[in-house]
Amino acid sequence: MTEQLIILVEIILIDLVLAGDNAIIIGMVASQFEDQNRKKIIIWGIGGAVVLRVLFTFIAVYLLQITGLRLIGGILLLYICYKLYKDVIKGEIEKKNIQVDKSNFKKAIITVILADVTMSLDNVLGVAGAAKDHYLLLAFGLGLSILLMAFAANYTARLIKKYSWISWVGLFAIFIIAIELIYTDLKVIL
Repeated sequence: MTEQLIILVEIILIDLVLAGDNAIIIGMVASQFEDQNRKKIIIWGIGGAVVLRVLFTFIAVYLLQITGLRLIGGILLLYICYKLYKDVIKGEIEKKNIQVDKSNFKKAIITVILADVTMSLDNVLGVAGAAKDHYLLLAFGLGLSILLMAFAANYTARLIKKYSWISWVGLFAIFIIAIELIYTDLKVIL
């Protein structure tokens, strides 16, 4: 296998495992409103999420080029591996209790965007770490995560639930990327 093919597979697995939670949050918030506002919240929420994800991707790519920050990124990915193991593999997913002021459309959109900020970082860091200097693959990973978030969250969640091995493989891919980031920095530092 070539390096690009391995990176592509890693990116797809990371996106499958980490991208669906954003769409679930958007759906949970939007479901508390009538149809007319629900569609607007979904459109604005996904639009805001896309902008944030693109911005975070550029920031992550830049920061991962700095010696010392790859080590921190790798440690963060190890933490994400732990959380993913605890939440998905062991079945300890907490019910997300999102409080939304149903009378205020703008607050609902802000809630969606803030939720996406917290949940996009793991996906962006994983994809940016996997892509290394392959910017076309990074763009593919970014696009795939946006598509999964916007259109395929429910299908992705069902797929992972039906075939639990996908979670294990995705967890392993994130773990390998974390170790590579840490090793790359330690090799330079030491």
